[in-house]
Amino acid sequence: MMKTKAFAIDKIYVPAARRKTLRPETVREIAESILANGLETPILVRADGERFVLVEGLHRLEACKELGEKTIVGLLVQARRH
Repeated sequence: MMKTKAFAIDKIYVPAARRKTLRPETVREIAESILANGLETPILVRADGERFVLVEGLHRLEACKELGEKTIVGLLVQARRH
């Protein structure tokens, strides 16, 4: 069983290809949901030296940034091997 933990938002890197999928209207909707219900689904990150790379949860991450959060709840996952 994986445990969630709080990650510093400024330590999370978003790959450029993933950033291109960002939809501002979705970020606004999720931010409103977070205000009403809290963050219900943790993001997924993988370790990369001193930082973490976002695997899943771009809109949740951006919504938390918009809300002024400094940390976000997530799960640390292993990098996929090719």
